[in-house]
Amino acid sequence: MPTSSAPPPGTGTAVLPAQPAQPPQAPQGRAEPQPRRTAFAEGVDRLRAAATTEPGRLRIIGAVLALLVVAFGAVTAWQMTERADAADDVLTSSQPLSSDAADIYRSLADANTAASSGFLAGGQETATSRDRYEKNIRTAAEKLVNAAANSDPDSPSATTIAELNRLLPEYKGLVERARTYNRQGFPVGGAYLRYANEKMQQQMLPAAEDLYKKENQRLRADYADATPYPWAAIALGVAALAALAWAQHRNYRRTNRVLNHGLVAATATATVVLLWLVVGHSIARAGLNDSYDHGVRSLNVLHDARLASLKARGNENLTLVARGAETKKVGEETYDAYDYDFRAEMKALAAYLEDAEKLADDTSGERPVTAAVGNMTEWKKRHTAAREQDENGNYQRALGMVIGTKDATGECFDSVDENLRTALAHEETEFKQAADDGRDALTGLSAGAAVLAVLGAAGAVLGMGRRLSEYR
Repeated sequence: MPTSSAPPPGTGTAVLPAQPAQPPQAPQGRAEPQPRRTAFAEGVDRLRAAATTEPGRLRIIGAVLALLVVAFGAVTAWQMTERADAADDVLTSSQPLSSDAADIYRSLADANTAASSGFLAGGQETATSRDRYEKNIRTAAEKLVNAAANSDPDSPSATTIAELNRLLPEYKGLVERARTYNRQGFPVGGAYLRYANEKMQQQMLPAAEDLYKKENQRLRADYADATPYPWAAIALGVAALAALAWAQHRNYRRTNRVLNHGLVAATATATVVLLWLVVGHSIARAGLNDSYDHGVRSLNVLHDARLASLKARGNENLTLVARGAETKKVGEETYDAYDYDFRAEMKALAAYLEDAEKLADDTSGERPVTAAVGNMTEWKKRHTAAREQDENGNYQRALGMVIGTKDATGECFDSVDENLRTALAHEETEFKQAADDGRDALTGLSAGAAVLAVLGAAGAVLGMGRRLSEYR
């Protein structure tokens, strides 16, 4: 009997097929965490979903139109406020300060001229000459105080003003010493006057000229801020009008309605603001440019001419004070230093007067300049005659031809100075009129643009709201 046999069918151990590994199951009741989405992504999805429906598209169009119109008004208000402030600075700040700086220079130079004239007169110094000197010193001091009050404390101009305030008392002290010694007949008085003149010519007048140049740079900077076209505002205005036109055309194609009252109102306000902006700024720009071309440029040339005449007069007087003690060598030739400088200043004066005649745009401005040219020509003739007398040893005769009461060079100088003062007053009036017209053209533009932009944005929103109501 066999000891083993095959198991009967169905009674052996079943072999199960291999099963793939299963991932661990999350506990029942807990969902798989989803990645967190950003607010921006959700906003984009909502916007995309809204854009698939006509009401959603209308809301987006209304928001964009309102944003464009508001941005147009805001940028217009911002840019025109800047230009209006700069135009106001031109009229009320920088140009007056530039004129004050020129007056400081003129007053100092004229005081120096009066001091030398009084010195030449010796003990017979006239009350007119003394008063002229004192008046110019007071004017320079007052203008320096005004310039200091209107300059930034840390600016280069403030440093220059402080330096002039320091030098002015020193100069006055030297002049008074020169006068005292001159009245007593001591020759050292001439040395003190030459020292005072050196302080004026080498320190004070260069500092005053530097202040004048700095204030002119400030004036040009204000013009540069006031006159450029507001291209950003103009571009936004054109974009806003284009968007409003497109929105109305789209509305017409979908509804066959010609007008949407809200969109028409928004278009009208945007058009008014854009036209006001372009026309108003163009008028302001023209006025400011005219004030510069026919005001500031003429004023600068006339100031320069007046200063050249003052320096020439001072050098003419010092030629007699020094009596050949100061010489200058040019090439192989030796000249009296002050007479050489006199001729250089007269040459500059002739050039300035020629420029002033070209810039004068009417008879009232041209007439005093032409008269000054005639005075200058006569001055040269009388100066040449006086120099001949001095070089021939006739000092007293030469002195009378320079500071005398009749047919002296001083009369020509006074006539030149008076005619230039008249021309300056005329050009100052023209500048103020043109600059005032330019500034006035910008009046109300900033505030008006802001108000109209808000009304235009409201019109755009209401126009779109009217269309949306048809879907409710």
